[in-house]
Amino acid sequence: MTAQEGFAVDPWGITEHRLDLPGLARSESVFALSNGHIGLRANLDEGEPHGLPGTYLNGVFELRPLPYPEGGYGYPESGQSVINVTNGKLVRLLVDDEPFDLRYGELRGHRRWLDFREGVLRREAEWTSPAGRTVKVRSARLVSLTQRAIAAVDYEVEAVDGPVRIVVQSELVANEQLPESSEGDPRAAAVLEAPLVAEAHHAHGTKATLVHHTRYSNLRLAAGMDHVIEGPDGVSVTSEARHDQARISVTTVLQPGERLRLTKIIGYGWSATRSLPAVRDQVEAAITAARYSGWDGLLTEQKAYLEEFWATSDIEIEGDVELQQAVRFALFHVVQASARSEERAIPAKGLTGPGYDGHSFWDTETFVLPVLTYCLPGAVAQALRWRYSTLPLARERAAQLGLDGAVFPWRTIRGEECSGYWPAGTAAFHIGADIAVAVSRYVRATGDVEFERRYGLELLVETARMWRSLGHHDSAGQFRIEGVTGPDEYSAVADNNVFTNLMAQTNLRAAADAVGRHQLEADALGVDTEETAAWRDAAAAMYIPYDEKLGVHPQADGFTNHQVWDFEGTPSEKYPLLLHYPYFDLYRKQVVKQADLVLAMQVRGDAFTPEQKARNFAYYERLTVRDSSLSACTQAVMAAEVGQLDLAYDYTAEAALMDLHDLGGNTKDGLHMASLAGACIALVAGFGGMRDHGEAIGFRPRLPAGLTRLAFSMKIRQHLLRVEITHEETTYTLREGDKILVEHELEQLWVEVGSPVSRATVTPPAGERPVQPVGREPARRAAQAAAIGGSAMGEHLAAE
Repeated sequence: MTAQEGFAVDPWGITEHRLDLPGLARSESVFALSNGHIGLRANLDEGEPHGLPGTYLNGVFELRPLPYPEGGYGYPESGQSVINVTNGKLVRLLVDDEPFDLRYGELRGHRRWLDFREGVLRREAEWTSPAGRTVKVRSARLVSLTQRAIAAVDYEVEAVDGPVRIVVQSELVANEQLPESSEGDPRAAAVLEAPLVAEAHHAHGTKATLVHHTRYSNLRLAAGMDHVIEGPDGVSVTSEARHDQARISVTTVLQPGERLRLTKIIGYGWSATRSLPAVRDQVEAAITAARYSGWDGLLTEQKAYLEEFWATSDIEIEGDVELQQAVRFALFHVVQASARSEERAIPAKGLTGPGYDGHSFWDTETFVLPVLTYCLPGAVAQALRWRYSTLPLARERAAQLGLDGAVFPWRTIRGEECSGYWPAGTAAFHIGADIAVAVSRYVRATGDVEFERRYGLELLVETARMWRSLGHHDSAGQFRIEGVTGPDEYSAVADNNVFTNLMAQTNLRAAADAVGRHQLEADALGVDTEETAAWRDAAAAMYIPYDEKLGVHPQADGFTNHQVWDFEGTPSEKYPLLLHYPYFDLYRKQVVKQADLVLAMQVRGDAFTPEQKARNFAYYERLTVRDSSLSACTQAVMAAEVGQLDLAYDYTAEAALMDLHDLGGNTKDGLHMASLAGACIALVAGFGGMRDHGEAIGFRPRLPAGLTRLAFSMKIRQHLLRVEITHEETTYTLREGDKILVEHELEQLWVEVGSPVSRATVTPPAGERPVQPVGREPARRAAQAAAIGGSAMGEHLAAE
């Protein structure tokens, strides 16, 4: 077991061997199931006890007020919050009239486990009721990765010690009661308390359907269920429905050893435009198709989908079994968040919880999409098509702000800006370049020219237009972008943020190049040679500040002249700083919430010399407090590049274990998708040294002492490349395709199918380990991994 959290260490799954009532909300996030369209928190089948009930449909939200003590021009007028939609997970059990409630009676055993190769949450429990009757309950739950609208529950109850009367109630419940929250705006809480307005309900036989619409955002959604029931002779089935609830009740008497099995198929659908009959019929049709597949068919499809995924996208680690578990946990949840999102956003918490109100941020394009580009590229195309669908709103926002082109929102569900704090929201213009870079990466990695022509070109053009109007050439001819907020939210409304300027430079160049490839479509967008020349001029003249005296790049103009934060005088309980100090104090000090300049060195490594990277990294290490889960993975990548392999190992583990160890204390609100994806980036781009800035993909592999082998595969155009790294050598194997050009330590190699190529793995000189702020050092991984590895081996031998 992990010392911190009590999950068994298993390279292919997560197991909870006992019920942890105080930690229910956290485990509900960890065991959550999703396919990018439907999200089910891992609430117990019977619904209670619970930490935080949650059933989500991607894109279904409610409007809520954004309170402003003082209004201002351009402030968003309303926010958007993901809502808990109709709960179809519920399967209640009564044993001789006693409800199966784990808070009462005697719980003799309880285990839940999730196998990443199966994609099914399984549960076993043995319980004796207060009246003395014992039953065994087994359940399995899945959200289909192949049938987008479908989830299913396989539920079985067995009598143990005598005849027992069993009633199983399978339900759909809308507007279910949520735990009271003392946080946030009470007006918003009131809006979200009962967001669904009933429109239709129906139940007959083993089927039931509920249709609702959201009160203010006016989205229509339907939830339906059907059942297959197996049990002894004489099983009775009744059905009933009302506005917010539908129930199918199954009653029988079980003799010792007899079982009642109920397979529940749940369907969900929603629309902003379609009629009630259309949405209802879509759900009922999906359920009919899933019933045709049956539980066994759904399970077979799920396994086949994941078998193909792991065969082409696994990241293998030797030397740290817990890190191996954590990175597969990360990959599994990133896939769940995106597999069937289909032109919807990928929220920062996926569909695992209501954290961040269910909003999507720059996290998606900067951390999640780079991973998906090389393992699930179709999901990247879907996510970027969602951004494309919001272009009209982004153009409106730009016009409102007096800018050309498109200004994309800092946080949103549907495409409108939902941040009520403009220094961290509207001023974070880099989101436009983040999207543009994601477009360029996708097209370069897949060769999907048709996507670039139909969608990518317009995204690149409109973001380039925004940068050209936001920035200006100064008297010396340099192109400056002023009054913006970069990734580090402890420095706001700054001039010439290095990350922003370099990303804008990439955006401008990519737009000009794309126009050259698609002249006819560019003409239709009104792009002429004068405009593209202006983009290239701005990119060539982009101002990148540099502090000659210190020999480092300031994060933005003047940053290195600010007073350094008093880290020595800041007690550990005052972190995260934003909850204990005013922003005005943070903004005028040298203190970094999350990697900013360091991220610039990762995504635009060509703009820095190796010496600059080493000096910059050391300088910003002593200022970065990692009050954001987005920081550790970036620090891991650059630590590896500058030779600090043990430090990179520490940061990689922090990113990977963010939720399994609840390092931020908020896993209960949902998983950190960017940190999970970032753990994969830390391994592939950090220890694998992968860089994809140019036409040929490059690698500079190196391993920390704590790992003995790292292997991963990548989809690149029509090729499947496998990279295997040990301390002695790195081997490149082309598993699919013809031949591919890769760079190893700047040496160009052609790799062909059937002819692996190996080169020596270089271990760079480490130098002195950089210093972090007092009390903000990452946990040393090597000792922890050794202890956990020994414990896991002992358990394995004991089991044998």
